[in-house]
Amino acid sequence: MGEEEKKEETKQELGKVAPQEEMEETPADKKEQEQKEEKKAPEVESAKKAKKPAEPEVEEEIEFKDQVISIRRVTKVVKGGKNLSFSALVAVGNENGLVGIGKGKAREVPVAIAKAAQDAKKKMIQVPILDTTIPHFIKGIHGGGEVVLRPASKGTGVIAGGAVRVIMQLAGIKDILTKSIRSNNPISVAHATMNGLKRLKSPEGVSKIRGKEKGRIWQ
Repeated sequence: MGEEEKKEETKQELGKVAPQEEMEETPADKKEQEQKEEKKAPEVESAKKAKKPAEPEVEEEIEFKDQVISIRRVTKVVKGGKNLSFSALVAVGNENGLVGIGKGKAREVPVAIAKAAQDAKKKMIQVPILDTTIPHFIKGIHGGGEVVLRPASKGTGVIAGGAVRVIMQLAGIKDILTKSIRSNNPISVAHATMNGLKRLKSPEGVSKIRGKEKGRIWQ
């Protein structure tokens, strides 16, 4: 019996020692772990760098201002009676050369204005501005509306009224002389104003087309 007890004790000791030996890390295992950690570190840094560029896009968003030019109540005659709705004309701009106008129709005024603002943002144009005024004289025509736009010296202000004044302020033009001829309809006047601004030419663009210096062709 004594020999059997000794054999069992030796087996138990071997069982206890074996797992400890397995748990002990060899130098080769340590090197492998260090190499894995070194590989993971650049991956984590690259993932952080990839996420950072998304932040500047939010900062670069352009802030637009909108202003209502006119709101009209319109009716549609149907078999059962009349359907009332509202039609809005809105101008949108960033006061730095970008401006546009749009129309929207809905049964409620706020919804009509929101639709018109969305439509205006789709029709934005870039207006060339020289200092605080327009580069040259221009006449805009649309339907029955006709608008004359003249450059003005600093301190003159926006000499305009109605739809023309709203568009000039949102475009960022601070000094200008204007005259509305023929129709007084705000929709026609607004489209005539946009027609004139759309056909304006910048001094840089003209000098490139003609191949001459800006000072020789533009005074």
